[in-house]
Amino acid sequence: MKKNKEVENEFENIDEIVKKETKKKDKWWVKFIKELIPYVVILIVVVLIRTYLFTPIMVSGPSMKPTLEGGEIMILNKIYEIERFDVVVVDIKTEEIIKRVIAMPGETISCENGKIYVNGKKQEEEYSMGVTGDFEKVTLADDEYFVLGDNREDSLDSEELGPMKESQIKGTTSLILYPFNKLGNIK
Repeated sequence: MKKNKEVENEFENIDEIVKKETKKKDKWWVKFIKELIPYVVILIVVVLIRTYLFTPIMVSGPSMKPTLEGGEIMILNKIYEIERFDVVVVDIKTEEIIKRVIAMPGETISCENGKIYVNGKKQEEEYSMGVTGDFEKVTLADDEYFVLGDNREDSLDSEELGPMKESQIKGTTSLILYPFNKLGNIK
């Protein structure tokens, strides 16, 4: 009888050891999942911010000189209200271009002798470089904007492509992140 009790105690001890080891394995997985959750949350937040609020963009080409240079990295603000002279990112199907808003919906724009007129009023342009080519009056619809690059002689913009629909505008941009010596808002 004594041997039976010892054998029973041995089995109980083995059962306890197996249960403890199983709990240790369970605890390892639970601990791993608990540690993983903050990283998953951070990833989800970053994806949501990039998709709906802000995302980095890179300036390509010389069309926004002297304001912006090719290779500069900026932040695209996807929650925006467009105002005249804002710098915007426009989707023209083949690429996204960065331009300045010159005329707003419902306005009439023209260029005579290199001078831009909006609703018959000459626009002062301290940020542009080069001469704007003359074009006839264009009256914008309620969902159209007229955008031009600051480098008027080397820019693919509304002068060639026509007015841009509001749905083509992906957001505004005014904050340079890189190069670090230009970090801050554009002038």
